[in-house]
Amino acid sequence: MFEVILTRRKRFGWRWQVCDQSGKIFADGFERTRPSAKYQGERALFFLLSQAYLRNPLGGLQRGLAG
Repeated sequence: MFEVILTRRKRFGWRWQVCDQSGKIFADGFERTRPSAKYQGERALFFLLSQAYLRNPLGGLQRGLAG
């Protein structure tokens, strides 16, 4: 499971990270505003999830048909 973490960086802006439950960082970045950091973090999360699906597109369908 992934999560997006937003961290305030004193007067410089906001840092965003996409991490797994163990804390391994898969994507990160820096934005001036919190809404922008939230958007970019969620965008990176969506990209990671879509890439995982594209690598195994039939995996989800096979599970759905079996149950």
